[in-house]
Amino acid sequence: MKRIVVMGKASDGIFQEEFVLDLSFFNFENAVTATFFCDPELRILRVNDNFKEIFPQVESFEGANLPYLLNTLGVDQETLVRITELLRLEGKMKIPELYVTNSEGKRMYSFLATETDHKIFPFLNGVQGQLIDRTEEFRLKQKNDALIQKLEDTNNALDEKGKRLTAIAERLAKYLSPQVFENLFSEEGSESQKYNRKYLTVFFSDIEGFTKLSDRLEPEKLAEIINSYLSDMAKIAIDFGGTIDKFVGDAVMVFFGDPASEGTKEDAVKCLNMAAEMRQRIKLLNDVWQRKHLIPEGLSVRMGIASGFCTVGDFGSSQKMDYTILGSPVNLAARLQGLCQSGEILLSAETHSALKEVVECSEFGPTEIKGLPEPVTYFRLDKIVDSNNARAPFVRYESENIDIWVKRPEEIEKVLTELKQVETEFASRLTK
Repeated sequence: MKRIVVMGKASDGIFQEEFVLDLSFFNFENAVTATFFCDPELRILRVNDNFKEIFPQVESFEGANLPYLLNTLGVDQETLVRITELLRLEGKMKIPELYVTNSEGKRMYSFLATETDHKIFPFLNGVQGQLIDRTEEFRLKQKNDALIQKLEDTNNALDEKGKRLTAIAERLAKYLSPQVFENLFSEEGSESQKYNRKYLTVFFSDIEGFTKLSDRLEPEKLAEIINSYLSDMAKIAIDFGGTIDKFVGDAVMVFFGDPASEGTKEDAVKCLNMAAEMRQRIKLLNDVWQRKHLIPEGLSVRMGIASGFCTVGDFGSSQKMDYTILGSPVNLAARLQGLCQSGEILLSAETHSALKEVVECSEFGPTEIKGLPEPVTYFRLDKIVDSNNARAPFVRYESENIDIWVKRPEEIEKVLTELKQVETEFASRLTK
């Protein structure tokens, strides 16, 4: 083994200094980061190979000025001054994210430096530090940030589209019966169109003399009357589970048995009870129409109900489709409605057969009816005799300031709870 012999010549001091410097810098030499050691004036004394790779244009580092090297890397003057001042004042400094822009584009480094103080070897006093190239990490972060931003933008766009679709769906819901709307947006409804033959109970109604009334009323007043009337009729139809087929002017068409059916008799019972409640509601509406709209005679509604097999599905053109029904019961219900006297409800023979246990009726016919191939027998509803299939009549409270209609007086606890909620709501408005 060779031994280093330190001789007592003048050159020995220099040799010893170089040896100690090399020995002191040994750990830094093999570091995975770019390391350097400077004298107190920030002149380079030692650098490792990683440091040299960052500055390939520099041939010799010994004695080079550290701020100058950093400036060639792209570090701005303001940052260089900050590095120098921090080392002078605090003896150390750390910049976790040092961004520079050079011919290679934007890069990121971490810069750490601290003063050294050695009591035995003063020539070890200076500044040692590391320059860590984090550009790949920075660029990966940029890509991740870009992906995250793109994802956020996509989510925001989807949210916006979702809001628009919700708004469209809410608007569309006003044009479709709730059952049809639900079926349209269900998985079953998204399948290819199918036409079905189903046993239905069909309801038709219209306001007697409405054409003449519409000719003499102002458009705004007419719209107020018809919208109020159709809103109430639609609410009642939905409450009883009916599928609203269409409104044609003042005419209303509703059917029971599709998309869901509770059975032939039960569908007919629901349709009957719906018609009875509509008639009751119209009596109450007449008070408003007579007082507010100056219609002395009020309004009278005629209703026809028929049952039988119909074809159900989407009918129309490639530009516009309607989910509707076709069949003789549709025609019969419309014709019966046309035969009605003011306020009457007429039933077809087949509907009466399903309801005969719960109603009292007057029989008419056989009668020849325009548009029908054979004379028909029909029935006028006189009374619903089964109390289980008839709702209690509306109860009304009217004063100078308010006009309240209670639709289900038999459910008094629910009515009182709802009235308290209304009281709370109006009280909060007064305090605003």
